[in-house]
Amino acid sequence: MKNYQTIETEVLDKVCNVWLNRPEKHNAFNEMMLLELTDCYEAFDKEDVLCIILRGRGKSFCAGVDLNWLKEGVKNDFEQNYHESLLLSECFYSIYSCGRPTIAIVHGSSLGGANGLLAACDFAFCDNESVFSLSEVKIGIVPACISPYVIKRIGEFAARELMLTGRRIDGKEAEAFHLVNKSVAAGKLDDILNETVSLLRTSGPKALSQCKNLIFNVSNNLSLEEAYDFTAKMIANIKVSEEGQEGMTAFLEKRKPDWIK
Repeated sequence: MKNYQTIETEVLDKVCNVWLNRPEKHNAFNEMMLLELTDCYEAFDKEDVLCIILRGRGKSFCAGVDLNWLKEGVKNDFEQNYHESLLLSECFYSIYSCGRPTIAIVHGSSLGGANGLLAACDFAFCDNESVFSLSEVKIGIVPACISPYVIKRIGEFAARELMLTGRRIDGKEAEAFHLVNKSVAAGKLDDILNETVSLLRTSGPKALSQCKNLIFNVSNNLSLEEAYDFTAKMIANIKVSEEGQEGMTAFLEKRKPDWIK
């Protein structure tokens, strides 16, 4: 397992925890953090892990872009800005396209680009006291690189409201906007996380990745006509696979499949 400078990773019982680890900066991201997150998700996508959980050390999940990095960027020309923006896009895409289930656990604040991290995950949970803001317009820019994932998660007109006003919302409002799946009382985040991980453990490991591949392609790559054949071939292949055969046989025999210990 690699040693990173801005994040920490640990794998316990096939569950990978990724911690944003700049607590003195409220886990604001800089170039190094984006590169390390991208590397981390791409690496664990190839490992035998059940899921990947993204959290923040200290008082906040993530305060968005590091102010020192932002200050340096004011002097950048187009090519430099383009290069740095691609780091954001690559990071969010690595999370969104990861073949393992991904979960974001949010506390404290999730500001600006931080919302791209959580929106790219399959699941996002927060506590009621968490604060969210898509505040880029307040400094004369736009939430560009996070927009594909935020808009997928909350829809066009909810995105218009939050992105155009830049207003702050709490956890329950974030849940109402579908920016997070669920907002819970303080101290209950681990409960909902453990419940979700327990549900994932009862699913076929290969089926989880195949299901993510199915959703990715149907949502992004295929027309309805193309999905007609793609989905039929996918389920036909899965039904004759070792895991598919075991799962269907276990169901018919009214027993647990062999991936449930």
